[in-house]
Amino acid sequence: MKAAIVGCGGIAAVHAASISQLQGAVLTAFADIKKERAEDFASRYGGMAYGSLEEMLEQEKPDVLHICTPHYLHVPMAIYGLTHGVHVFMEKPPVISREQLAELEKAAAGTDRRLGFCFQNRYNPSVIKVKELLASGEAGKIRGARGIVTWSRGKEYYTESGWRGTLATEGGGALINQSVHTMDLLAYFLGTPLSVEAGIQNHHLKGIIEVEDTMEAYIRFADSTACFYATTAYCDDVPPLIEIACEDRTIRIEDLDVTYYYRDGRVEKPAIDKKEALGKSYWGCGHKDCIADFYRCVREEERFPQDLEGMKETILLMLGAYESAYKGKTVELAE
Repeated sequence: MKAAIVGCGGIAAVHAASISQLQGAVLTAFADIKKERAEDFASRYGGMAYGSLEEMLEQEKPDVLHICTPHYLHVPMAIYGLTHGVHVFMEKPPVISREQLAELEKAAAGTDRRLGFCFQNRYNPSVIKVKELLASGEAGKIRGARGIVTWSRGKEYYTESGWRGTLATEGGGALINQSVHTMDLLAYFLGTPLSVEAGIQNHHLKGIIEVEDTMEAYIRFADSTACFYATTAYCDDVPPLIEIACEDRTIRIEDLDVTYYYRDGRVEKPAIDKKEALGKSYWGCGHKDCIADFYRCVREEERFPQDLEGMKETILLMLGAYESAYKGKTVELAE
């Protein structure tokens, strides 16, 4: 299967490294509006370099297109790829608005090409371990959960990018760019989110960015609730924390570690088959497995779990959190 990448920034290196290790897949092309970036990737991984997505697809006709561009380009480029007969694998976020969601749903419904999203943390061994435990019922009923992300993003991260920090191009800040994976895992573990009430602040970059550096949210599920907190105003980048309080024990995930805190005071750390991260360690180690699963599903004509249907609840939760924060009211999520 021929693979192509559009957008040759930092995250593209993780995609390229993952694809290069896949059997039955080969990188054939790279595109970036700064063509020298595409040329750099082509020199490292092989293939051709292009200055535009349109030229690359016309000349190369790849099987799979990886979208690693700024947020506002994800949906337009995904639609272009799908309507030109290419399977599309997209970096987060899937959309930055409800309008984009409607456009993407229409395009996906009108083609037999596959669309998948890179929510790689679902493939972390720690997440798989906890998902299996919860499904078994061994931990008892879920009482509630919390998700905490404290990272550091300074002025230059925004001002030197050319697109971060504005609503029109980034779509948001600490949630949509950094912590949407943690919010996704809360829904992945607790089930369908029913409502969200959120608040946002810009604490440390006033006058520099128009998006939030901090978001907190209260999420209601059918039988439990979750508290969510994310900021990019911290002094360091530390592994996100997810804690799930169950009847039998409290489960804590930090990076690739899992700890059980039992009601009788016992503490247990189950064995986890840890894998090496291809990118920053706090991104998790699931990129390669997530990408490999997408290719497998395309090749074997199976449904990829993280397609538009599979990620719809997370997308609506993310958009609902922003709507709640800007409107100052609870947003109901059930359609």
